[in-house]
Amino acid sequence: MHINPFRDLIHDPMALSGLSMLALIGFMAIFAPVLSDYSPYDYTGQIFSPPSAHHPLGTDSMGQDIWSRLLYGARTSLFVAFAVAILSSALSLFIGATSALLGGIYERFWMRIVDAMISIPSIIVMILVAAYLRPSILLLIILMSLFSWPGGARIVRSQVLSLKERMHVSAARTFGADWKHVLVNHITPDLAPIIIAMMIQDARRAVFMEAGLAFLGVSDPMMVSWGKMMQQALAFTYLNVWEWWLVPTGLALSLTLVGLSFLGFGLEAAMDPRLQKYKHRRAD
Repeated sequence: MHINPFRDLIHDPMALSGLSMLALIGFMAIFAPVLSDYSPYDYTGQIFSPPSAHHPLGTDSMGQDIWSRLLYGARTSLFVAFAVAILSSALSLFIGATSALLGGIYERFWMRIVDAMISIPSIIVMILVAAYLRPSILLLIILMSLFSWPGGARIVRSQVLSLKERMHVSAARTFGADWKHVLVNHITPDLAPIIIAMMIQDARRAVFMEAGLAFLGVSDPMMVSWGKMMQQALAFTYLNVWEWWLVPTGLALSLTLVGLSFLGFGLEAAMDPRLQKYKHRRAD
């Protein structure tokens, strides 16, 4: 029986819930200028104003519209997640696949690099780098990607070691195809489900780390971030402003992380043959 993982993904309630959550956050990010009349940097003339028709979530200690900053913070989180997922997955695919295909000294070199990178505490390194360099969103994406690819490269390598022994790959090599052709046309398509799963995992980690670093103050001061909003709101927990400042921001961040997690669980269930066989036996 042929199993279509994407068909099963569409019928998975958990995956659909995750997609719905991410669609909501994506809608907020894309239509932020339409959904708010204010720029996230505008001074509204009112400090600690409670929620009203003009300010659905009130204003903060700087007189800025919280609803506007929440919308533009979604842009920051999704942009960082997308960029890190693409860059780190590309590095994982290239280094992991070429290590398995070429072998020898090249493979041993990169696997030792992977072992070293995995053992380094990424948060500490990012804080140290921020102490000497001006934090920016580009620097943040590069650092996150550099610390996200090693685990994926190890997974890709193990899969390619198995895939390169399959009949269609051996046939391609027999007819004179080089490893570049084999990697692009035969191995990468077979790795597509694993690559997608890695991208979702990297995106979830990037959203969490971006918010965490911003909460610690390791971020571009001109960048609107949910983590920075939560840090600023915590300074005024003795006032009731946390009800419309801290809680909505925490909920938006949690919704994004839960949505990515649900989508990842749904993909795992859709792409795992053992789970698929069990689900179809129950359906029968």
